[in-house]
This record gives sequence, structure tokens and C-alpha cells, in this order.
Amino acid sequence: MVIGGDAAGMSAAAEARRRQPYLEIVALERTGWVSYSACGIPYLVGGDVDAVDDLVARSAQEHRDKHRLDVRLHHEVVAIDMDARSLEVRDELRHRTIQIEFDRLHIATGARPTRPDLPGIDGDHIKGVQTLDDAKALLDHARTSHCKDVVVVGGGYIGLEMAEAFVRWGAQVALVEGGDHLMGTLDHDMADRLVGHVEGLGVEVRLGTDVAGFEPGRVQLADGGSLPADLVVLGLGVTPNAELASAAGVTTGPRGAIVVDRRQRTNVDGVYAAGDCATSRHLVSDRQVHVALGTVANKQGRVAGINLGGGYATFGGVVGTAITKVCSLEIGRTGLIEREADAAGFEWATATIDATTRAGYLPDAEPMTVKLIGERGTRRLLGGQIIGGAGAAKRIDTLAVALHARMRVDEVVDLDLAYAPPFSSVWDPVAVAARALAKELSEP
Repeated sequence: MVIGGDAAGMSAAAEARRRQPYLEIVALERTGWVSYSACGIPYLVGGDVDAVDDLVARSAQEHRDKHRLDVRLHHEVVAIDMDARSLEVRDELRHRTIQIEFDRLHIATGARPTRPDLPGIDGDHIKGVQTLDDAKALLDHARTSHCKDVVVVGGGYIGLEMAEAFVRWGAQVALVEGGDHLMGTLDHDMADRLVGHVEGLGVEVRLGTDVAGFEPGRVQLADGGSLPADLVVLGLGVTPNAELASAAGVTTGPRGAIVVDRRQRTNVDGVYAAGDCATSRHLVSDRQVHVALGTVANKQGRVAGINLGGGYATFGGVVGTAITKVCSLEIGRTGLIEREADAAGFEWATATIDATTRAGYLPDAEPMTVKLIGERGTRRLLGGQIIGGAGAAKRIDTLAVALHARMRVDEVVDLDLAYAPPFSSVWDPVAVAARALAKELSEP
């Protein structure tokens, strides 16, 4: 039995089917879509994607036909009875509640947009962005209200992407962030480089500003001011949908996510979990973390499915790699930032260098900045951040591989990286930054 029909759920169901041709597999999904890309929603709003259905990788019927899966849409699991090995399920189409028994259970309930407990938070014009139902509701409201004024609450990945999307839509956009810099997954000195670029898009950026409440057509701010808002988009991150599992006796951990082992098993025998509702092991800090990314969900789901189908597989862990783009500015990060290194107990040093995306004498070379952090003593690479023009941020993958390999900074310097003037300077910026960090780590 699978609860949840997106990446972590359907990848597990498909893998289990490949190993067990005659296994009865039922997948329960509370919405009307399965196997979709929530990451594509900002591009749907911005006009790069034509329709909601274009974000669906494989429909429920395709899963039924290809993998012989019993996929049931609009079926919401409302309770799990581990002793009876049964689910209480609300069938929304037939307006009935049914009981379904299971031998093995896979929980892939995902996450939901974090909604602060503020006056007016349940207003119709306040939308999250996590499922295709969210996307449809947001677009429907934007179209009917003609969406002239949009307030985005939260300056992380989703907040920045949605701010740009609504600028392209033609709205006046204000972005409100309670912290003192955008993108809390970056160090302050790197994030400071984003503000001017975002404001250059026409977005009004309010840093260090908390929201006090919501009214029809307005967002009230804690400093006594307010902003007009036909639509409010919540970009405050997500909360794992783990309450159902927790109530059934499944152990939860960081941010309330379900704790799993290397095989995606929970503390309850025969019960697995994966995706945005589950934890991952961070390979640098060696701590359990909650990382809500489609890449992680697909990998964890595959591992869970192999094990559910009688095979053996493990999920190695994450290093926190992420990438995004605000107009022409690319942003990538991996590993630990300074405060995370402090929290993990590392003694560290950093180095930041400015470079260009390709040989500086080419007319289309664009600026880029690379920041690395390494551990003193061991000289191990701990993390990296990259901001720059076209071709800059994908270099973060080089650093992600180095983190997986537990490489020392000196080894990164010596990597045999590709060179040609249209792609890089003769010393790639990643190697230049590593060389600068190696020098810092040598200082007493």
C-alpha cells in the first residue's frame, strides 16, 4: 500500500512492481494528479509552461497501463491503524469512508507550504505552492482578480522564483522577508549580492520585515505599514505531512519529518517512508535533516520500492545541493554554510573569489563569485556557494561530487576540469576558489 502519488510514492510503486510482477499494489492519492513536477509551478505562472497538465510526467492511467498499479485518485488517508494493519480512507468522489488492509506500507505524503499562525491566514487570496491543486487555485485566483498587486512572503527559492514569475505576469510585486537577507541557505555576504538584482526586476524587497496579518486586499506589516495585495504567495518553506504517521506511532525527527534508516524503513516493521515527509542523512554534518527536493524524493522512493519488492538498496544521503535562477542570475549551493558548520562543531575557514563564467577576453563572459568553506586540520571541503551569469551555477555539481567523495580542498585544486575559452578560464573558478581556501587553511 502506497500513500501519496507523487515522486516518492510512484517511483516506489514502480520499483516494487518490477521485482514482484504479481504483487497487489494500491496507490492512494488525495488530489487529482500523480507524478508531477511541483518545481515547475513558477514557470507555469511565468508563462514558460502552457498548462497545469504539462507538469505531469505520467498520468494515473499510464501507471495503471504500464505498471499495472491500482492508482486511486481523490482518496485521502485519514488514519493508520498499525495494530490492525489497515487504513481509514476518505473516497472524495463517492463521499464515503472505507477501510483498506495492508501487509506493507509506504508513506510518501509529501509536504505542505508553511502557513504562519497570523490573523487572516485562511483568506482566499493567500496561496501556497506545493501541489498542482495549489497551482490551479493560484492561477484561477490570479486570473479572476486580474492580479495587479502580488505580495510574496519569504525570500527563499520559491519566493524568488514566484516573484520573478509574477513580474513576468505583469503584476507589481513586493517580496517580504523576515530575516536580514534573502535565501537563508546562503551566507549573508553571498546573499547580499542578490538584492540589487531582484530589485532590478522591479520587485520591491522588504528585508527584516515581519508580516503581522492579512486583510482582503492588504498585507499588514509588523512595523505598522501595509502593502496592497490582490494575491499573497507563501514562500516560507514547507512542513512535512507526517502527522498521520506520527499519530500511528511512527517516529519523527527534524522539523517533524519521519525518521528513516538507510533502506527507508521507519521504526514500525514493514512500514517505509520517503520524499518530502521523511528525513535524510547529511553526509557532511552526519546529522538527520529534512530536505524537500524532487531529486531526493525520487532517489528515496526508488530505494524504498526495491526493498518493498524484496530486493536490497540503500540511500546514501545528501549534501544539500540546490540550484535556482532569478532572471539571468544563477545561484547554487551545496554542503554547509557558516552557521551550519558552527552548529555541526567544525572549526573552519572560508575563501571567496570573483571570476568570469568563461575566458575574460570573450565578449559574453559574465561575472561569477565562488565561496568555499573548509575544515581546519583535516583540510576537508565542507561546502560551497556560487552566484553568477549563465553557466555559473551548474559548477556546484563539481563541489557536490567533491563533498560526496570527502575530498580535501587541496584535491579540489588538482581536479582535471575541462577547459576551453567559451566555457572557462584556464583555471576554472572552482579550482581558483579551492586554491584560495587552501591558503587560508594553511594560515595559523
